[in-house]
This record gives sequence, C-alpha cells and structure tokens, in this order.
Amino acid sequence: MENKTQTPDKNIPTKSGMYHQMNVFQKFLMMCSGSNLHILQKSPSEWNKYAGIGGIVLFTAVFATLSASYAMFTVFEDVWISAGFGILWGLMIFNLDRYIVSSIKKTGSFWNQFFMAVPRLILATFLGIVISKPLELKIFEKEVNKQLNTIIQRNKTELQKTMNGRILQQSGPFAEEKQKIQKQIATYQASYDSAAVELEKEILGTKTGLTSGKVGFGTNAKRKSELKEQRRKDLENYQKQMEPRLKYLDSQISGVYQNLQTEQKNSEQAENKFDGFAARLQALDELGKTNEIMALASFFIMMMFITLEISPVLVKLISSVGPYDYLLDKTENDYRLYSKEKIEKGNAATDFRIDDFKNNLGK
Repeated sequence: MENKTQTPDKNIPTKSGMYHQMNVFQKFLMMCSGSNLHILQKSPSEWNKYAGIGGIVLFTAVFATLSASYAMFTVFEDVWISAGFGILWGLMIFNLDRYIVSSIKKTGSFWNQFFMAVPRLILATFLGIVISKPLELKIFEKEVNKQLNTIIQRNKTELQKTMNGRILQQSGPFAEEKQKIQKQIATYQASYDSAAVELEKEILGTKTGLTSGKVGFGTNAKRKSELKEQRRKDLENYQKQMEPRLKYLDSQISGVYQNLQTEQKNSEQAENKFDGFAARLQALDELGKTNEIMALASFFIMMMFITLEISPVLVKLISSVGPYDYLLDKTENDYRLYSKEKIEKGNAATDFRIDDFKNNLGK
C-alpha cells in the first residue's frame, strides 16, 4: 500500500554528454543570467538565450563598476579606494540584476508575468539612471569643468556681496560713532578757522559786519585773538579727549575687516575646490538647461543605460515559454509535492504512534 517516494528530477530525461558540450564561457554567462545550470544543461535550445541575458547582466555590472569608480574618484581622489568601491558596487549590481532576472517565472498568464515584472522594471530603471550619471560626467568632462569654473566665479561674486553686507552690518555702529566724532572735530576746526580769518581781517582793517575796519592790533583785534586761542584750545582738548576712543573704534573696525577677510579667504579656497561629485552634477544640470544639444545627448546616454539595465527583464518577459521553463516548473513542483508528501507521512506516522500509545495505555 505504501507508495515509494520519488525524488524530484528522477524522471527528467537527460542526454549523455550534453553537459560536456557547454563550454566554460557559455557556462559562465548562463551563471550570470541567474539560471539553474543543472536544469539548463538539459535544455540546449535555451543556451543562447540565457547566455545572451547573462552577457547583458555582466556588461551592466562592468559599466556599474566604471561608473562607481569614477564617482568615488571625484570624492577621494585615490585610485585604489575608488577601484575597490567600484568593484564592490559592481558586484552588488551584478547580484541584484541576477536576482531580478531569475525571479521572473514564465509560468502563468502574461498579465501575471507583467505585474510581476513591473516593480523589477522600475528598480532596473532606477539602477540605469544611477549607473549612467557618473559616466555622463566623464563623457562631458571638458564641458562640465568649464561650467564648474563659471559656477565658482559666480559663487565668489555672491560671497563678496555677502561679505560686504556683513562688513557694513558689523562695523556700522563703530563707523557711525567715529563719523560723529570726526564731524564734531570738523565743527571745532571750522570755528577755529573762522576766528583766525576774523582776526586777520581785523588786523588788516577789512570792514565786515564783525570787524571794526581799523588797521592794527587794537582792542577788537586783541579780543578776537583771545577768541581764536580759546577755540584752538577747545579743538585740541576735544581731539585729545577723543583720541583713545578713535583708536578703539579704528581697532574694532580693523578687527571686523580682518576677521571677515580671513573668512572670505577660507571660503574662496573652499570654492576653488568646488569640484566634487555633487558640484559636477549641478554643472551638468545647468548645462542641460542652457544647451539643448547637451540635454539631448545626456538624455540619450541615460536612456541607453536604462535600456541596457531593463533589457534582461524585457527579454525574459516577451520570450516564449521554453523547455527550461517547463523543466524548472516541474522541478519546483516535484519539490513541493515531495515536501508535502513527507509532511503528510510524518503527520500520519505521528498520529499512528499516538493512537498506539493510547491503546497500550488502556490495557
């Protein structure tokens, strides 16, 4: 009564020596496609299709390695670090693409396959964009470098305007107070100069509304001489009194200039190094907005890599069901049945032992 359990794949027909007809390069490309080599070797008519899919996956990983290496070189400027990270990124993309392709099953209706492929197509599109951008930067390197210089000069001009505004803001109170003191000194100076002119006119006998018109150093001239001396003393006293304050104000204004000039110098040095990955992406974006030919070329390069990235999924989606798909579906189904059979037998054996234990316990 007991059915002997048949292990999966036992009844799948094989052709003697078929595996040995698959050369090493074919085997490597089929491994890149994420296919099951044990099943695929029994389907020679499918070898070219899966070798082609594997080749696309492989070259996508190579481009991803080059792309990531260049992107990292713009950041670290170290060949070994950039190469190491690029290889790591390429291996990750390689593994991810293998999974995306191998996870699409050809069994079921077309719409089931389509809806299964949609999220994988979206992911592949995103990967194509990520891979294409660094390579676009390398392809348009000369144009990007020229645009970077334009951006740097523009940033320096904006920095100079900002610094001028900050200088006025921070030194403004000190400069305003200094201007008031200098204005007051000018008032004292003008008062002294006026008294000196009046004294001269009084001595020369020049007739004005403030002079007597008599020649010589008379009473009026003596009084005007005393007034001139008093105004000279007022001027000198005020200058002497304000001298420490003026020195303090000059030092504060000079300090503001020196601090902001040092900050501006450091900022300009940072601007001169404005050539990282993000800066180059900004330059490429600005070139695309101002140059239609650049925008069109960049678009086609990006679409080329997107097409390259999604092509394995599309090939798998639009291709007809082949022997490999039937064998893979049968193998997976055999394992499902085999597992289900083992579980059912295990449960039945357990129930039998429990019932036998209860019967023996009641005796």
